[in-house]
Amino acid sequence: MASRFLILSVLSLFFFFLAVSNASTNGYHGGDKIFDVRNYGARGDGKRDNAIEITKAWNDACQWSGGRSTVYIPLGTFYLSQVTFSGPCKSYITFIITGTLSAPRDPNVIKQEAWIEFRYVDNLTVTGGGLLDGQGFYSWSLNDCNKNPNCRTLAINIGFAFVRSSRINGLRSINSKMGHLNFYSVEDFNITRVTITAPGDSPNTDGIKIGRSKDMHIYNVTIATGDDCIAILDGTTNLDISDVRCGPGHGISVGSLGRYKDEKNVEGLTVRNSIFNGTTDGLRIKTYAKSVSAISVSNFLYDNIQMVNVENPIVIDQQYCPNGQCDSPGKYDSHVQIRDVKYNKIWGTSTSQAALSMQCSKTFPCQDVELSNINLIYSGRDGLATAFCQNVGGSVRGTIVPAGCRV
Repeated sequence: MASRFLILSVLSLFFFFLAVSNASTNGYHGGDKIFDVRNYGARGDGKRDNAIEITKAWNDACQWSGGRSTVYIPLGTFYLSQVTFSGPCKSYITFIITGTLSAPRDPNVIKQEAWIEFRYVDNLTVTGGGLLDGQGFYSWSLNDCNKNPNCRTLAINIGFAFVRSSRINGLRSINSKMGHLNFYSVEDFNITRVTITAPGDSPNTDGIKIGRSKDMHIYNVTIATGDDCIAILDGTTNLDISDVRCGPGHGISVGSLGRYKDEKNVEGLTVRNSIFNGTTDGLRIKTYAKSVSAISVSNFLYDNIQMVNVENPIVIDQQYCPNGQCDSPGKYDSHVQIRDVKYNKIWGTSTSQAALSMQCSKTFPCQDVELSNINLIYSGRDGLATAFCQNVGGSVRGTIVPAGCRV
């Protein structure tokens, strides 16, 4: 059955691209219109800057009112300095990348937050199986964010802001200068069959970063980076994540939260059926000890997660204080309220003894935290895995390894 499904999927993809190829020659297909960037003078030689030509193709496609429109980037390496694709558009629009989009090596060329950015667009599909190459290797030495809170901001590979009812399907992103995919104020957005890759020691190369967004679905993705596989920031609600292969990287992180006054609650997160392999963290929630906003984190479910040699599989850290930003460690209590968080069937191996660590706020203790069917084994030779829980209220069901947390 699986092989039959694969064959049908391949055939469907073949006929889809055949249709696109034919349509790109004629300009029309069944009432829709294809905007082939080559017809605007774009060249896939890896040298010429195609920003103007591809932007013109986008503008014409966006304003096409005769049906659905498609911007088509064929095989080849298309160098882009930077581009912003703005809406609103007059109909459904598809952006097909079959070739490679290549970023400038020099980070100073890019003057905006994201190298490629979509803004104020509804009903957008980005697909095609193509590659975004951020050429980040030439910029990583400039990144000192691990010790400098006012570090230089480098470009994200691709960003979506104020985009609704849209999706990414079958995209590859490598070697971003900073993050790979960034989402701000998006709604009803699906991310599937995406592959994100950067070396494990590349700084701040988050895979997917989400803030102030709602009703998003992430499934069947592979992420290997030097930072969070998925970073969930304030104001994110109703986010469903499943079938993620994460590693190397820093796992799936919520936060950090509480640093700024105008932050919003994070509500409704589900992470299911995923694997973390060789990451520094697994499932992590982090809030600033010296927080200035009183927000809440609630209605979370982590279910059926495998850990393979993960340093810190389960972490709640409400004493987060990087770069010496707290003048006296342990002096402050986070004002972020964490409640209604369920961990079910979390299993595998930890490379540190502290396989389960929950350090909640003394002023705002974690509430309704549920642990069920946890089995985390320390892979070292100097003892068994340990559990640490502080200021945590909730319940325990089933077998819990490591034991010792009375929630």
